[in-house]
Amino acid sequence: MTEVYIKGDCIKLDALLKFANLVCSGGEAKLRIAGGEVQVNGAVCTMRGKKLRAGDRVTLDGQTVTVRAD
Repeated sequence: MTEVYIKGDCIKLDALLKFANLVCSGGEAKLRIAGGEVQVNGAVCTMRGKKLRAGDRVTLDGQTVTVRAD
């Protein structure tokens, strides 16, 4: 499991996927989220604008990223 540190109190799901290098582009993030491939805290999430906060876990292709506050 990887930890990603963010500034501020939240980050959007599509931005986190790019920031954590789980996808190559925003377009790929949009497609993978819409396709139901991304889980947030163990549940499928299809909202690309979902706000993630410290402690949230995002999983894609077997890779899990935990959001941490900087």
